[in-house]
Amino acid sequence: MASLKLHQLHSVAPPDATTATTFPLTFFDILWLRLPPVERLFFYEFPNRTSLTSSFFDIIVPNLKHSLSLTLQHFIPLLGNITWPLESSNPIINYIPGDAVSFTVAESISDNFNLLCSNLCEVVNRQHLIPHLNISHEKCSLLSLQLTLFPNSGFCIGITTHHAAVDGKSSTMFLKTWAYYCSKLQEQLTQFPSSSSSLPENLTPFLDRSVITDPSGITEAFVDSWLNYDGPNNRSLKVWDTISAVKTEQVKGLFELTPSHIQKLKKYAQSKVKTKVSTFSVTCAYLLSCLVKVEEPKDERVAFIFSVDCRSRLDLPILQTYFGNCVFPQLVVVETKKLVKNDGFFVALEGIIDALNKLEDGVLNEGENWMSKIQSSLSDRLFSTAGSPRFEVYGIDFGWGRPKKVDVTSIDKTGAFSLSESKNNDGGVEIGLALNKVEMKAFVALFHQQLESF
Repeated sequence: MASLKLHQLHSVAPPDATTATTFPLTFFDILWLRLPPVERLFFYEFPNRTSLTSSFFDIIVPNLKHSLSLTLQHFIPLLGNITWPLESSNPIINYIPGDAVSFTVAESISDNFNLLCSNLCEVVNRQHLIPHLNISHEKCSLLSLQLTLFPNSGFCIGITTHHAAVDGKSSTMFLKTWAYYCSKLQEQLTQFPSSSSSLPENLTPFLDRSVITDPSGITEAFVDSWLNYDGPNNRSLKVWDTISAVKTEQVKGLFELTPSHIQKLKKYAQSKVKTKVSTFSVTCAYLLSCLVKVEEPKDERVAFIFSVDCRSRLDLPILQTYFGNCVFPQLVVVETKKLVKNDGFFVALEGIIDALNKLEDGVLNEGENWMSKIQSSLSDRLFSTAGSPRFEVYGIDFGWGRPKKVDVTSIDKTGAFSLSESKNNDGGVEIGLALNKVEMKAFVALFHQQLESF
């Protein structure tokens, strides 16, 4: 069993004093209120092999800590806590001067760094690298970080964020800003950005949540659903227990669809589907058809949920740098018996295309009914996605090179599959998913076998 040696436990805050601030939760945020936090691990190899341990504690840790402090001054919501005061109809993020982010520095005693960075790894072998949020019925922290040294090999940055505070695009922007500051410090520029320096436009978060309007009462519908779930008047902020536990004996696999694979899938799709297909739609359809054949669920229906970025799709589009949640789920439901057949790829693809076409009626169309829709699908075999190739996570360089591996570990609990750009930076798609050992062996064979048959 792998073990850790804890070296330092920091509470990191911005360098300059700030004032108390309250941030409202929009309906985009409230949707995720009791869903599990999002966890990601970024593995970095040491750029050279000289004085690795000393350089880690003398250079890497101080630079990451200093640049984190500079970054947090722009991302004040992440310092606060979610609460649901009795006098407030909705949950809020409350920041009080002195609030800080937990930043743990640890050292792995027995882990094999290369094994953890491989494409197949047992889920339990990475749990100790994941930082945890403080979540109670009354209050939730929003961000926690852990830096773990692997002597003579590299280090891992673990980040856990509360999904009711940020979506994947926002949390990735935070990481890119942190990496920006750290890289400048690593370069030892004579004019290193000070606490008052401005950020590049694409890294400057837009914090004004009043730009999110709600003319159809989606907020009230979501709040009412949470208040009456295990209610009445249930203001608990605890995560759903049924989807927050790590399953035993699971293996995490990373798979790649290369650009040639994607073109093959698109060509195969166009032989039957007349509308133009996207990389996202053929990737998800292929994964669903493989997973259902491997799992052979006994449920009559299979439900698939994917999220759509709404920033450019709202009636009044907002800045791409809006910081918070601005994604809305879309639901696909198909009969299991149709998916397990040889043409299951087309069945899944048509369902995804239909859901995407409905976005033309408005991305929030009938949004107030979303909670009831998802509750009606809980009895089905439910699949979902996490991440996006557009986040470009393999480009997050803190000054010591690109990540060797990026792992969305939260999907090990939820059963989702993750999507990112290929680490090879060639236009491919990397897929992560966790299955038990028997299912993973079958999935590996089927994933490659079906690609060859198309």
